[in-house]
Amino acid sequence: MISEGCVFIGPLAKEILVNFFRRVLFLFLGLLALCGLYANDSLAAADVTAVRLGLHTDKTRFVVELSEKPIYNIFYLPNPYRIVIDMQEVNWKALKVGSRKTGVIENYRYGLFRKGTSRLVLDLNAPVKIIRQTILPPSEGKPFRFFIDVQKTNNDTFQALVKATRKTKLAFAPPVVHIVPEDKKSKKLRIVIDAGHGGIDPGATGRSGVYEKQLTLQVAKKLRAQLNKNPKYKILLTRQDDTFLSLRERVGIARKYNADLFISIHADSIARSDISGSTVYTLSENASDDEAAALASAHNMSDVIAGVDLESQDDTVQGILIDLAQRETMNFSVKFAKLLIPEIARSGMKVVGKSHRFAGFRVLKAPDVPSVLVELGYLSNRHDEKILKSSKGQSKLAFSISKAVDKYFGNR
Repeated sequence: MISEGCVFIGPLAKEILVNFFRRVLFLFLGLLALCGLYANDSLAAADVTAVRLGLHTDKTRFVVELSEKPIYNIFYLPNPYRIVIDMQEVNWKALKVGSRKTGVIENYRYGLFRKGTSRLVLDLNAPVKIIRQTILPPSEGKPFRFFIDVQKTNNDTFQALVKATRKTKLAFAPPVVHIVPEDKKSKKLRIVIDAGHGGIDPGATGRSGVYEKQLTLQVAKKLRAQLNKNPKYKILLTRQDDTFLSLRERVGIARKYNADLFISIHADSIARSDISGSTVYTLSENASDDEAAALASAHNMSDVIAGVDLESQDDTVQGILIDLAQRETMNFSVKFAKLLIPEIARSGMKVVGKSHRFAGFRVLKAPDVPSVLVELGYLSNRHDEKILKSSKGQSKLAFSISKAVDKYFGNR
């Protein structure tokens, strides 16, 4: 035990030791979560009851109220400026949320990042530094309160903080371990179905408040069930629950599975509520039109939204430079897209005028896997949202995609 009056350990050394043991404990809890060994539900189910911002003369305060003491880690991310707070998995239900823009904090998001790890991402309008971080114990009817005070600083200081905290963040958010089945003797055609968004990244929001991440998973599961009826296929979902996956992980799953086809499922939302219909996208360095370019840019921001450190990644997803070996793969992607569009139209879902478009979607970047991104419809349109929320509408869309898959492999 280290006492307050110990002459051998100064305040800085004490803080380092406390942070070290906190990281070890958080890593231990994370490993338990990954292995499914939580013996006490309270460890994984603390309730977050409020999140709020406060503006003071020389700082902006970010406050989280929880039913249990948080075990947390904080790190900084650049391009754009962000602060990320990871803590044990929590329950966000019945959460009271105030203004999302105060002082140097432009916005914030929260949600599940990994099994056992919840995440808060603070978007900043300037480089900042945390000048105080505190946990207050329950008192006077209030639960645990965790808060940080942030203050504007210069870019050099912020970049130094990024470098310093980059070394510790992995211990608090263990990477997802994807168990991809390997069966090298199988002659079956391998298809990966990617339910867009998930966890801290909800995707688009419908007129009724439904999240894109919910609908894409529902359709993905129906498509899997439909394709499993054909004994020629082996099907894998990139995610089977409300978990976040980075673009790199999604592409990596398709490549590790040695997929013959990758289908990423989405549902867009735009300002104009009168626009409806499905669109199929394939990869290209140059976008087919401004709308396709804007959509690709929005989808490629998924990792930024979830607080992924892009600068620490070294993979093929980062760039959209097409090499010669990828050209043939892209041609197969286009062939599937052209087969898919009329099948969707036969399902009863309208297809937009330019129903096949292309742009630099990072999730379609696997150089050896034909890949398409399907925007099933617009959640901003009342008619499309009704179809996408209904089990019948989802089943029809899943059936139409499976028919296109049959024709695609039949033609090949």
